[in-house]
Amino acid sequence: MSTDDSVLQLVEEEILPHLGAGKTVINHGTGSPGNARRLRELAETAGIFVLDAPVSGGRLGAEARALTVYVGGPADAVDSATPVMQSYATNIAHTGDSGSGQMTKLLNNALLILNQAAIADVLELGVQTGLSTTALVSSLRLGSADSRALRLMNTMVTPDSVDHLAAVEALDMNIFDDAMWEEGIDASATVARGLSGADRLPAVIEQLN
Repeated sequence: MSTDDSVLQLVEEEILPHLGAGKTVINHGTGSPGNARRLRELAETAGIFVLDAPVSGGRLGAEARALTVYVGGPADAVDSATPVMQSYATNIAHTGDSGSGQMTKLLNNALLILNQAAIADVLELGVQTGLSTTALVSSLRLGSADSRALRLMNTMVTPDSVDHLAAVEALDMNIFDDAMWEEGIDASATVARGLSGADRLPAVIEQLN
């Protein structure tokens, strides 16, 4: 489920009228923290709880039932929904009030993509010094420079998937940008850097193959 305007309308017109008071809606889509709060307000009028609970871990995490879930919403509702989420997630982080799950996921995405931009910088410098890109990545994974972003290179991010993932990351950075502006924060420099990381990802994967 996505937290865009069409979903707000869908929830208000098609879902809430069919749920009784005390029920809980879990929204696993990644979207606007502001819309997550508006969705909560819509549901509150019917006595229904809404949790914004975007996930991290991708397809492999979902298939392994090992996702991470960032959950925003009332603690009692989170506690009640936790057994359900434990059926497909190994990490469930209650991040605070409604909207905080979405904000945490957007910041998580931004940090991953910013790390990719830094990796692209370092690999370009390595090539200029005459190092093998493949050997450099393997070596960096053994030291303090290791990161999730580095380990995803040529594992989850492959020549077959990289173009799609780069496009998704660019979309994620634009959602992040909108969310920051809605909070009154100018994150333009961070967004530009992140978009650079997404744009350069295919070239990094090409160097490794």
